[in-house]
Amino acid sequence: MKCSIWLGVCLFAAATPVLAAQTSCDTVKADIQQKIINNGVPESGFSLTIVPNDQADKPDAQVVGHCGNDTQKILYTRTSSGNYPVSGGSTQDGSQSEPQ
Repeated sequence: MKCSIWLGVCLFAAATPVLAAQTSCDTVKADIQQKIINNGVPESGFSLTIVPNDQADKPDAQVVGHCGNDTQKILYTRTSSGNYPVSGGSTQDGSQSEPQ
């Protein structure tokens, strides 16, 4: 009886770091969001989405993290609001220069 109690205590102690390492996807998403904002991107200039691994290949999104024991991905997508354009390729004043 005493041996089985000690065995249970040892197994629980060994499993505790594993349980603590599994943070929720919302916590990971919030941490990534704060890092992006700290880099100067306005909160209205992007969105983060949590999707299953098999749905992570969106055309305008970039994988910026993973969670849920690597079963889900966190996707970063720029939005049209904020200071950042959705797609590049535009000039500063929108006019074309002519050779003289």
